[in-house]
Amino acid sequence: MSVNQIHMNQIVQRAWEDATFKEKLVADPKSAIKEVLGISLPDHIQLTTVEETVDQYVLVIPPNPAKVMKTTSTGRKFIW
Repeated sequence: MSVNQIHMNQIVQRAWEDATFKEKLVADPKSAIKEVLGISLPDHIQLTTVEETVDQYVLVIPPNPAKVMKTTSTGRKFIW
């Protein structure tokens, strides 16, 4: 299991166990992640939290690997 998957599992587990945290995760995901993992995401990263239901699933299409290297508005290059 990758470090990212471990982190994701920790966040989801906390959301299942703590309704207040889940509300914060939906309203302000960066702040909620910092609270749980102590990780600050860069300002140029946008993060959205979506809660799936029993009959609604979210399909995420990741970026094309050929286009992953990107220059931000600040001129910095990053891979996300």
